[in-house]
Amino acid sequence: MKSSKTINTAALEAFKSELRGKLILPDSANYNELRKVYNAMINKYPGMIAMCVDVTDVVTAVNFARNNDLLLAVRGGGHNGGGLGICDDGLVIDLSGLKNVRVDTKNNTVRVAGGNVWGEVDHATQSYGLVVPAGIISTTGVGGLTLGGGVGYLTRKFGLTIDNLLEVDMVLADGSIVTANKDENADLFWAVHGGGGNFGIVTSFNFQAHPLTTVIGGPTLWPIDKTEEIMEWYHGFIHNAPEDLNGFIATMVIPGDPFPEFLHNKMFCGIVWCYTGDAKKFDAVFKEVRAKEPLFELVGQMPYPALQTLFDGLLPPGLQFYWRGDFFNDLGPEVCKVHKKFGSSIPTPLSQMHMYPLSGAASRVGSTDTPWAYRDAKYAGVIVGIDPDPDKADEITSWCKNYWEALHPYSAGGSYSNFMMDEGQNRVKASYRHNYARLVEIKTKYDPDNLFSVNQNIQPK
Repeated sequence: MKSSKTINTAALEAFKSELRGKLILPDSANYNELRKVYNAMINKYPGMIAMCVDVTDVVTAVNFARNNDLLLAVRGGGHNGGGLGICDDGLVIDLSGLKNVRVDTKNNTVRVAGGNVWGEVDHATQSYGLVVPAGIISTTGVGGLTLGGGVGYLTRKFGLTIDNLLEVDMVLADGSIVTANKDENADLFWAVHGGGGNFGIVTSFNFQAHPLTTVIGGPTLWPIDKTEEIMEWYHGFIHNAPEDLNGFIATMVIPGDPFPEFLHNKMFCGIVWCYTGDAKKFDAVFKEVRAKEPLFELVGQMPYPALQTLFDGLLPPGLQFYWRGDFFNDLGPEVCKVHKKFGSSIPTPLSQMHMYPLSGAASRVGSTDTPWAYRDAKYAGVIVGIDPDPDKADEITSWCKNYWEALHPYSAGGSYSNFMMDEGQNRVKASYRHNYARLVEIKTKYDPDNLFSVNQNIQPK
């Protein structure tokens, strides 16, 4: 790769003049602000940032990176834990200026531009009584979450985000613009169902939406010393519950408001629920949960977007984050023991562990129907060390790594790619399992020179 510093002034000026958006350079007044990503632990200095405002800008930037042999990163929402939307020295293609959400009520589809975040999608679809399954934080970018798979509150009811993806428009490494769906460029369409940003830049997504306006959701909490009991019960309960009920289980600290004072700064085993069914039937469905006598329950009816924004205030951009994840098939006694041990030593108020159930609609998709190879797994687990103070970075990283290393021997082997840092090729291969070879073939076809390499990289032949 060439250094961006070797690009001559004439070439740079020509590039700048071809963009409708702005080209941000290290001497630009807003460079330091615009090089930031969600995770403040990531501190990189790109040679230039192309603030694209349309597809032509994306094509222009891709061509410039390829013709000048520049390291290229693509940033949508910038949420990726490993900071894969930014790079040192090279070119960052920023998609945040590509925003548009169009709802088609004739067939309940939603077309979303590559720079949108999920809160913008929820805002638009709520007016029509529709939802697209996504994650649990509304500021997450549509592109990154979707291309990795998309696990969240609606996974058991409607599947992963990729299970609701109908079509994409993409800019490829050669600068061409293509549409991919089940009939057109079908191999490419398969690859973007969880294969990440390896194959091109998606400038438009078309999703199947589902009728839903309100949910019943919120947390139930138990003291951390009940972790083993609650996890064992939860494993038997959640996968046999109606698919209208979802809930991810967590070890966490209650940091403060809006929770009552008696919970503040204490460690808990918690479950955050989402129920999409008939409200009149909720008490019957939830009866077994209440029989476990949670210390605290704050579960009620709310618009779906309200549930999606529940944790936005606790987890704003600019915190220190360190992530590790794995898939799990069960929550046996040894697994529960590890969760109790590390859940009892959470280092900072925002650090936490989540286990997202993958049964229901998500499990009915074949293990080769999309790159997501772990359709038989019961959970996508993630451990996140979080704190606003950079001086705590080592502490939260060590806790996260130690927690993960204690759990990993009981895992299914790979991880949901959106829950990974930069962990090397073996982890990438393990996460795609039997689908990796097919992904390599498609990568070799569409990006033989690995222009799109700043990701959980699938290396071409």
